[in-house]
Amino acid sequence: MQEHLVHEVKQKVQVSFQYSVLFTESVFSATNQLLARVLNSGTTKARIPRLLVVIDKNVNTKTPHLISAIKSYTITHQINLVGSPLIVPGGEHIKNDPQQLNRIYNLVADKKIDRHAYILAIGGGAVLDAVGFAAATAHRGVRLVRMPTTVLSQNDAGIGVKNSVNHTKRKNFLGCFTPPFAVINDFDFLTSLSTRDKRSGIAEAVKVALIKDPQFFHTLYTHRLALSRFEKNHMQNMIVRCAELHLNHIQNSGDPFEMGSSRPLDFGHWSAHKLEAISAYTLRHGEAVAIGIAIDTLYSQRKQFISTSMCNQVLKLLTTLGFDLHNNALKKLDVNAALEEFREHLGGELCITLLAGLGSARDVNTIDCGLMGECISLLQDYALDYKLA
Repeated sequence: MQEHLVHEVKQKVQVSFQYSVLFTESVFSATNQLLARVLNSGTTKARIPRLLVVIDKNVNTKTPHLISAIKSYTITHQINLVGSPLIVPGGEHIKNDPQQLNRIYNLVADKKIDRHAYILAIGGGAVLDAVGFAAATAHRGVRLVRMPTTVLSQNDAGIGVKNSVNHTKRKNFLGCFTPPFAVINDFDFLTSLSTRDKRSGIAEAVKVALIKDPQFFHTLYTHRLALSRFEKNHMQNMIVRCAELHLNHIQNSGDPFEMGSSRPLDFGHWSAHKLEAISAYTLRHGEAVAIGIAIDTLYSQRKQFISTSMCNQVLKLLTTLGFDLHNNALKKLDVNAALEEFREHLGGELCITLLAGLGSARDVNTIDCGLMGECISLLQDYALDYKLA
C-alpha cells in the first residue's frame, strides 16, 4: 500500500533537571538560613520570594507552633508569605478528594502565584504527592519545595519526581513526573511520629538495600535492634543512605520517568498496593511494603534465585524491626487479580522485580501464581523463632 507521507520533521528535545535534597534540623529557626537560601536561589535580587504554604493537618496538629514559626521565619528572612498556610487532610484522604486540589488551584489563582513563585508542601508522602500534582499542573508548573515529615517521605516518597492522586478507587491513577525545585528534610519532624510511622519508613530502606547495596543491607541487619528502638543516629544514617540510593537510581537508571516496564524500586510493591486497598488503608504503605518484600523474598528463594540463609536474614530483619508479616489482609489477597492490576499500572507487559542475590535484582515477566500462593501461606505460618528448612 502506497504511503501518503508528504513531509516529516523529527524533533528531539533534551531537558536537564537538577534539584537538591537537603538534610537539616530546626528548619524554621531564625538562625537556619537554609530555606531562605533555597527560595532566593531562584529569585532575582529585585524580587522578594513569594510563598504559598500547604500543611498536612496531621503535622499541624502534632506541631502546634508550626504556623507561627513559619510566619516569624518569613518575616525575619524577607519572604512574602501570601496569606495563612492552607491546612489539608493527610493520608489517602487528600488523594481521594478532588476538592482538595481545587482549594490549592483557587489559592494559586487568588494569590497570584505564578511560575516564579513557590509552593511549600509540608507533610507526609500522600500530601506531597497531591500538592505536587497541583503545583505541576497549575500554570503548567509552579515551583515546588517539598518538606517531608515522615521517615517514608524523607527517604523515598518525597524525594523523587512523581506526583499523583487517586481516581475511581485506583491508586495514583492521575499523576505526572515533575521534579521539585528542592527537597528539605528536617529531622525534627520525626520526633512527633508514632511508632508505626517511624517503623513504616524503614521498609523502603530494606527494599533498596536488597536490590542495590549489599553493604547497606549488612548495616541494617547489624543495627536492627538499634533501628527497632529508633535510635537517632542510626535512623538518620538510614534515611540519608536510603535517599541517596533512590536518587542515584532516578539519575542513572536511564528511565527516570518510568517509560519502560522495569521498575526495580517497586520490589515488593505489586502486592503492597493491593494489601493497602484490601485493608481500607489501615495498613501503612511501609507496613504493606514489608509484607510484599517478605512475599517476594520467599518466592525468590523458592525459585532458587537466592539462598535459604539469605531469605531467613531478610525475614529476621523485618520481624526484628517489628513488622507484622501475618496481617489478615493476606487472606483476601487474590494473586492473579493483584498481578493484573499491577500490569495495568505498569502500562503494558507484566514485569516483577525479584532478588538475584544480595544487592542484586532480576526482572521476570511471568509468575507462578500457585507457587506465589504457597509463599503467602508460608508467610502466614512464619514466626520469629522459625527458620525455613
